[in-house]
Amino acid sequence: GSGKTLVFVLPLIMFCLEQEVGMPFISNEGPYGLIICPSRELAKQTFDIVQHYTNSLRAEGCPEIRCCLAIGGVPPAESLKIIGRGVHIMVATPGRLMDMLGKKTVKLDVCRYLCMDEADRMIDMGFEEDVRTIFSFFRGQRQTLLFSATMPKKIQNFARSALVKPVTINVGRAGAASMNVIQEVDYVKQEAKIVYLLECLQKTPPPVLIFAEKKQDVDAIHEYLLLKGVEAVAIHGGKDQEERSRSVEAFRKAKKDVLVATDVASKGLDFADVQHVINYDMPDDVENYVHRIGRTGRSGKTGIATTFINKSNDESVLLDLKHLLMEAKQKVPPFLLELCSENEKYLNLGDERGCSYCGGLGHRITECPKLEAIQNKQASNIGRRDYLASNAADY
Repeated sequence: GSGKTLVFVLPLIMFCLEQEVGMPFISNEGPYGLIICPSRELAKQTFDIVQHYTNSLRAEGCPEIRCCLAIGGVPPAESLKIIGRGVHIMVATPGRLMDMLGKKTVKLDVCRYLCMDEADRMIDMGFEEDVRTIFSFFRGQRQTLLFSATMPKKIQNFARSALVKPVTINVGRAGAASMNVIQEVDYVKQEAKIVYLLECLQKTPPPVLIFAEKKQDVDAIHEYLLLKGVEAVAIHGGKDQEERSRSVEAFRKAKKDVLVATDVASKGLDFADVQHVINYDMPDDVENYVHRIGRTGRSGKTGIATTFINKSNDESVLLDLKHLLMEAKQKVPPFLLELCSENEKYLNLGDERGCSYCGGLGHRITECPKLEAIQNKQASNIGRRDYLASNAADY
């Protein structure tokens, strides 16, 4: 809703126009610009935006700027046809791009502009190694941009190691919730959630987005809503691409009132006038929560976000949520106010508030569950490596 896509798409189109006017692209040349997205839906949305502007420019008499979409679940023939004519801009997901680079159907010899949209999601999903491999296919100097609504430490570390003298531009506090979203938190027992969901849907007119953590929960909610006569569609990673595209399109065109989804729909997707976001589950970290509720209250409009929590939620996440609500000047429910961490009285209200590693506001780095999990994983890997090395030495 803040116009991030335009910030990297418009300069790229201008660069490509300059190149095309100076020396037209020949067959199998390009891309000049590459945009990598974490999800197929976000890649398709970005591709549609690029096409909107390139088609408008062509209608005004400018040269043709060709753009191709390379995502999983869609046959690559269409992309290869455009690449064969010479392609200026490529929008891709990491998996399909790696496959095409490996088969040498795409070359990055003339690519000079690389943008990673929702970069934190990409690193979260374990694509860091893939992204570093993609970097190795570049032949010339490039301009690299990383965009994200949250900027945790792991992304900053990745930027430092992958880029040369990176410049950080912060618009507001990275990871802060939008002030245009009214955040409501309800204590709901696990077994009562699905029934309470219908009550929550009465709060606002459609369209409404419902987020759940597990694929089976998405399917169960979807089925329940259909039985109750609600016009709903669902998307998650287990569905085939055609069904996912159909569901997103139906919701976007207001043919359906409710979209039930996993976090595959939480980053970057733009739906016009979403009135209400319901978090059926509170996500495991507060960054995902910020991304989810950001699907409403976009482009200056206001929206409502309702989140269900109960005793099954981790206390550290609830503390982060409590401080996020306080920062956004939202009403904090009594059961969250009662939560108080050991170090809470020492948390100051300056710029260094909260955890410097993950960006959570309810704890310090000394008790960060994310950092602890990574350190434990690294420690177990070191132990395994030593064991395997000693065994190899014996033979």
